[in-house]
Amino acid sequence: MNVAIIHYWFITRRGGEKVVETILSQFPNADVYTLFYDKEQYGDYLKNHKVFTSILNKPFLIKRYQKIFPLYPIGVKSLKLRKKYDLIISSESGPAKGIKKPKDTPHICYIHSPMRYCWGFTNDYLKTVNPLLRPFLKFFFERLRKWDEITINNVDLYISNSYNVADRVKNFYKRESIVIYPPIKNSLFTQNTFSQFKKEIYLSFGAITPYKRIDLLVDTFNINGKTLVIIGDGSEKDSLKKKSKNNIKFVGNLTWRDIESYLAISKVLVFPGEEDFGMIPLEVMAYGIPVVAYKKGGALETVVENIENIKESSGIFFQEQTISSLNLAIDKFEENQFLFDKEWIKRHSEKFKEDVFIEKFNHAVKSFLNGNK
Repeated sequence: MNVAIIHYWFITRRGGEKVVETILSQFPNADVYTLFYDKEQYGDYLKNHKVFTSILNKPFLIKRYQKIFPLYPIGVKSLKLRKKYDLIISSESGPAKGIKKPKDTPHICYIHSPMRYCWGFTNDYLKTVNPLLRPFLKFFFERLRKWDEITINNVDLYISNSYNVADRVKNFYKRESIVIYPPIKNSLFTQNTFSQFKKEIYLSFGAITPYKRIDLLVDTFNINGKTLVIIGDGSEKDSLKKKSKNNIKFVGNLTWRDIESYLAISKVLVFPGEEDFGMIPLEVMAYGIPVVAYKKGGALETVVENIENIKESSGIFFQEQTISSLNLAIDKFEENQFLFDKEWIKRHSEKFKEDVFIEKFNHAVKSFLNGNK
């Protein structure tokens, strides 16, 4: 088949991009369309595919890609399909599904979330900006939401990355979807559990942006004095680094080999944000490492807390995004940390392996296409 893959951007390599890479492994001749593509920063992961970018793909705009969201519809409209395709697959938590397509071309959307800043989390984003700018941002968020609404029925089949997101798709888009969890690389499950290393640190791993709530981690560990290593980069990194005490270390973006050196000495991953799904906890669980997570969103589908039998748990939840609630969960973890079963945690995370995703995704595509013939 001639297949077009549409993804919002390829700048940093995070969960959404890893999903696209797995989908591309099933369609090795697919063409890729995207708003922004920073090949130098992203790497060679798309080297075997033709990549077509929007008129927004300029160095000045790439550096500000998250701040120029009012321009996203213009960028999508500039993405013209270069040939006749048998199938369009969009990977969506931005405007990707809005690409113009022929009426007879089937369109499957693997959706990570309806755009968070337009649907359900607008106020959370507005709280992070200067109060003087909030009315302007609110206006542009509303405009983008209205544009997003008119692209909802551009999709024939929605596949949600979690039941959490499926509920959001039903609530905001008024569309049903099937659920297929994102893929966790098979190679992660061949690693050992680092049992020979001394567990010395608490670990944070992921983008340092407002909704990830790394600010809560900094405030909490400034008080409890425990050693915290924060892997990742993002808009809040510099400001949070300035307010952090010496027990908190920011190490930036790392290669996976360097990440593994920190996994080897990690007691637990601390995951304080409300995620749509959240692949990082499962990637860490693949090494037998438990998770302290906020009890909301996608974590409810990946983290198992069994206080009566810690050996069949993959983590501990905290109830509120407050310092006191997080510290209580950390204390509970420390009371039970030697009772966690690393092998049980690994087996639990294997339910989300890449092989499982590929089997379910291919079945969904074939069933959909056969039903549309």
